[in-house]
Amino acid sequence: MLLINNQEVGQLLDMKSCLEALETGYDDLLKGDAVYRPRLDVWVPCERPDGYYRWGTMEGASRKIGVFAIRMKSDIVHWPDGKTEEKYCMQPGTWCGLIMVFSVRNGEPLAIVNDGLLQHMRVGGCAGLGARYLARTDASVAGIFGSGGMARSYLEAFNEVRKLKKVKVYSPTKAHREVYAVEMSGKLGLPVEAVDQPEAVVRGSHIVAACTDSTRVVFDEPEWLEEGAHITCVRACEIGPKVVKRCDVSVKLGRNTVDTLDEGMVRLHGNVGYIAGQPEEKARIPNPEVDNYRGGFFKYFMDLKAGSIPGRTNSRQITFFINAGTQGLQFAACAGRVYQLAKERGVGRELPTEWFLQDIRD
Repeated sequence: MLLINNQEVGQLLDMKSCLEALETGYDDLLKGDAVYRPRLDVWVPCERPDGYYRWGTMEGASRKIGVFAIRMKSDIVHWPDGKTEEKYCMQPGTWCGLIMVFSVRNGEPLAIVNDGLLQHMRVGGCAGLGARYLARTDASVAGIFGSGGMARSYLEAFNEVRKLKKVKVYSPTKAHREVYAVEMSGKLGLPVEAVDQPEAVVRGSHIVAACTDSTRVVFDEPEWLEEGAHITCVRACEIGPKVVKRCDVSVKLGRNTVDTLDEGMVRLHGNVGYIAGQPEEKARIPNPEVDNYRGGFFKYFMDLKAGSIPGRTNSRQITFFINAGTQGLQFAACAGRVYQLAKERGVGRELPTEWFLQDIRD
């Protein structure tokens, strides 16, 4: 069994390979040879009076890739001023997220993978798939809200599926957006401009992406949009209702959580889970409205991929890709690919498989 850390993931998986793995997983899902379990969270009061403990899991499997994967994360979450979600494990600056990979052929435990880099890449890769299927073929200008890990992987994916010529980035902290501009310009060989106003991100952009940790709307001005623009997001609350209403074609990646609530379940931050604690403790958790992402106004990506619904039909349409859902399958596809590459290249730390087996029937 392999233990694969973030540095090794970075050596093994580039955005092109990530996109290929995701397409393989979704091809399997289309054939009925893949499956995923939507995200579920468990919430328990923690030591800090303004936060909560949150355990999150999501699972998936692909027959062709040959693996099942479960992604698990252990977070203390809190919300400074109710505007953003911050999280850590044990202390600020450290996090705990793991992907366990198993063979669907014989049940063998194959790998434990740190999820940090792979998490960013699988989300960015799916945003790239949305742009591949919905953005104008001549899209060359991208506007990015946010300057963190997701903003980096989103831009890498857009640059992989479209020939970008210019990028604009805005985030509230000037130093962060300027660092992002310098780094991504050097990495991709593109002019990346840090702009001082949100409007400047959207005006003239063919692809607009909200890649933030905000719990509030970051963009709701449809008049800023370029004709034929493509929009996408990370969090359900980032794109406002006026922009959503303006879109001609809206496609959601998939169901990101269960629709029916069993006894004891609650819906928080667009996801479903179970929450412990007293009423005054539960009141700590902000729960932004995400109803814009439910209902029948959008179609689903798998129907678009299958050709059973139309996507963009002309260059003037505004398209919207809601990058949420099917997370468990994404982890199976991408972690399965990382494991395959690690075995081929002799990367990762070997752990005795017998540590994870037993001679007592469970």
